[in-house]
Amino acid sequence: MGFIKAFSGAVGGMLADQWKDFLAPPPGLAPTAAIFPAVPQGQNAGRGSNTSGSQHIITNGSRIVVPEGYGLMTFQDGELTGLVAEPGGFIFTSEDLNSQSLFAGDGILSPTVKMSWERFKFGGRPGSQQLAFYVNLKEIPNNRFGTQSEIYWDDAYLGAQVGAITRGSYTLRIVDPILLVKQFVPLTYLGATPRVFDFTDLDNDAASQLFNEVVGSLSAAFSNYTNDPSKGNRITRIQGDAIGFAQSLSQAVEDGYGWTTGRGLTIEKVALQAIEYDEDTRALLSDVKKADALGGARGNSFMQQAAARGFQAAGENPGGAGGGAGMAFLGMGVNATAGAASGLQQPHEPQPNQQAPVPTPQEPAAPAAAAAPTPAAEDPVAKLAQFKAMLDQGLISEADFEAAKAKVLGL
Repeated sequence: MGFIKAFSGAVGGMLADQWKDFLAPPPGLAPTAAIFPAVPQGQNAGRGSNTSGSQHIITNGSRIVVPEGYGLMTFQDGELTGLVAEPGGFIFTSEDLNSQSLFAGDGILSPTVKMSWERFKFGGRPGSQQLAFYVNLKEIPNNRFGTQSEIYWDDAYLGAQVGAITRGSYTLRIVDPILLVKQFVPLTYLGATPRVFDFTDLDNDAASQLFNEVVGSLSAAFSNYTNDPSKGNRITRIQGDAIGFAQSLSQAVEDGYGWTTGRGLTIEKVALQAIEYDEDTRALLSDVKKADALGGARGNSFMQQAAARGFQAAGENPGGAGGGAGMAFLGMGVNATAGAASGLQQPHEPQPNQQAPVPTPQEPAAPAAAAAPTPAAEDPVAKLAQFKAMLDQGLISEADFEAAKAKVLGL
């Protein structure tokens, strides 16, 4: 008992004239429908009027159409009796010894589907009635997910724990329908009065379970992506990398819940609609962007421009507060500013041939008022010069130098 292939490929408009009646998918299906009953089509231009979903029972000699992107499964007493995953027209028969129970196609399904068939196959009774269901083998869209509170993961680039609220959608594909119906789909969707199995149906407990598992895998998926050197370790690339993040999410749900090996499902693409970082992460990202902007040649250029502005300010107002501020920024006593600082007035000291003034007895010298000590301002250029020398001597790493430079410049 099985199927005889009548013709291959897409269904033509003349099919109704060739076959008086045949089974086909019901009209008006949502693109998120995964499993649904086959319904009979009358002779009305091949698109007949008898489309009752309850009349999906097939008998010996029934004609069945399998459109492109779909598969057909037959059941008896809850047991799988046949699978067709090739487009074309087929005849269900228990009389022809050449009939087959499995048409797995080439490249549509997972290579493990034949192994699944051998594991779960059930021959049925010749001449008995069979229940026929179609399975959607296309990429199934609009499977949404979202988090109500922050999820956290360790980020390799930031070197810290990152938190965010996120939402988006993903597409999935059924790669092994045998595993799906035998291991996951409830029997109520495969009986004589079935409902359409839709992944977005809020009343579908199996679909709700998948949603919860995806949300529970998001933290691991973000960690997989941001800690993968081939992705550049940049969190900002996720929203533009639908396939790359889908691989990370698919791996996470596979590691946690065995979607592919246990249920015949895989995630194809992911569209992240939003990533809302928590307050600490936003502050950290802001600091990292500033450090990146001042790294390497750009940072050296910034320092040169700052030094030039300081010298210009000191030259325009050498005796005023602006000149003092400019020299303080550049750093007194550093080689780069030694020449400019040498022109400042020094304390009066007696020369070798000059006697120090001696106070007269009539006018004793008054003790000088004790001047309040002025704390020396920290010199950023001197600090940076010290760190650069340590870097050149191999005492610190390039990352240490960049971090120290950002701290000295107040970034």
